[in-house]
Order: sequence, then C-alpha cells, then structure tokens
Amino acid sequence: MQIRKRTFNDWVLDSFVYGFMIVLGLITLLPMIHVFSKSVSSDWALVSGRVNLLPVGFQLDTLVKVATSYAFGRAFVISVIVTVVGTLLSILVTAITAYPLSKRHLPGISGIMVLFVFTMLFNGGLIPNYLLIRELHLLNNLWSLILPAMISVFNMLVIKSYYEGLPEALEESARMDGAKTYMILFRIILPLSMPVLAAIALFYAVGFWNDYFSPMLYISDPLLKTLQLYLRDIVMENDTANALNKSADDLMNMSPESIRAATVVASTVPILLVYPFLQKYFIKGVLIGSVKG
Repeated sequence: MQIRKRTFNDWVLDSFVYGFMIVLGLITLLPMIHVFSKSVSSDWALVSGRVNLLPVGFQLDTLVKVATSYAFGRAFVISVIVTVVGTLLSILVTAITAYPLSKRHLPGISGIMVLFVFTMLFNGGLIPNYLLIRELHLLNNLWSLILPAMISVFNMLVIKSYYEGLPEALEESARMDGAKTYMILFRIILPLSMPVLAAIALFYAVGFWNDYFSPMLYISDPLLKTLQLYLRDIVMENDTANALNKSADDLMNMSPESIRAATVVASTVPILLVYPFLQKYFIKGVLIGSVKG
C-alpha cells in the first residue's frame, strides 16, 4: 500500500492540534503548579506576593508539618478506608449487576433497564436522602459515605457493554463442562474484563477520594472527618494551629496561606500516585467499553 505524502496543510493541522493540546494542558496544570509553589516557598515570599509559578525560598517544613500532624493523619486514614472499601464493594456490585443485564434473552430485561436508566435522570433529592440515612441510623457512620454511592448506573452500563462484546462461545463451552453461572462469572468473565474493571475502579476510587458533599451532610463527628472535609476546614479555618492540632509555636514561621497550599498538595498526591499504575487499563477499558451501546 502506497503511503500518501504529507502536505503542507497536514503539517499545519498537526501543528495546530499539538499546540492546542499543549496550551490546554498548561492551563490545566498551572493552578496546581501555583499551589505547589506556594506550599514549598518561604513565608516571607508568600507575604510579599513574590510566588507565582516557581517556588521562592524553597523549603519543605510546611509540607512535613502538615503531613505529620495528627489531624491530617487521622483524616487521611479515614479517606483511605472509605476509598478502598467503597471501591472494592462498588466494583463487585457493579460487575455482578451488569452480568445478567447483558443477557438480552432474559424475560423482562427491557423493563429492568428502564428502571436503571430512570435513576440516572431522577433521584429523590437532598432532603429525602438525608432523612433516609438518618432513619437507617447511619449518621456519623462511614457506611453513609459508601452505601449511597455503591453503584453508578453509568459505570454499570459501560461494564454491561463490555460483557456483550465477549464471545458467547466461552460461556457455552463452560456450561457444557458443568460450570455454574457464578463460576462462569468469577472464573471466566471477570478475569477477561480486567481492563474495563480497572478503568471503572479508578472512576470509583477518584469519586470516593474527592467526595466532599456527602461527608459534609452525614458526618459531624470530628473523629470521622474525611480528608476532603478536613481540607475544607483548613481552607475555611482562620486558626490553622487549632485545625492542625498543633501549637502556635510549631507554626510560628508558617503563614496560613502556606499551610492551606501544603494541605491541598498533600491531599492530592496519593491519588496521583495511583493513576500511573492504572493508566493503561484506564485507556483500554474506556475505549473497549464504549464500542457497543
């Protein structure tokens, strides 16, 4: 096959696309770079307004004190627990739910799908959800952050679409060998679905980690605050020493602005460290899961 020679218009178009993507990437990164620079800059540089994109008077004392404070560590552990437990349960429930819905020959499957899609368009509202959590005695309970978000219909539809693309001969041969439905699901379907499951797991993990609204509604106990709720308190709190559970002497050489920036950076780093390990599954899973509707 003869390869078409690239023309001047092709080079112009490629240059425009690459330039646009670079600018868009920089616009996305600039706020985070600015916050990071503030977190590692000296207090005098922050007070004088000299910190822009690059740190001035580089130091790590603020980050270290923020990351080693008891309040931050407690909130971090709670967020990790909610994220890990919530992600594992959510991906399990979503994968199990999507499997029977991918079988179009089942009776009543269209009506069931209508009910699922209906929940994507309408919900009970803020007050009914709060009353439900209260009646279930889940206020100031970490399960109030996990159970309501355990399944996303959109994520379930992506996994369902992936299941429908798998060869039916795999299940038929397994049934001929005497395999039951649960064996087919857990030993054949789920192992073959690791790319899309990893992508959906990343969606769930980021959602649980960044969730701020649910803890604000359902959690009032200071000992059960998640990292995002703790970050809100730091941003809104004038007395940062009290928010960090540290004495004023410990924070004497640190401005509140530096402490807030350091807290934002320390809260963001964990999820950024996880993403590179799931990136290949994330891209592959999203593309495969979107082939069929």
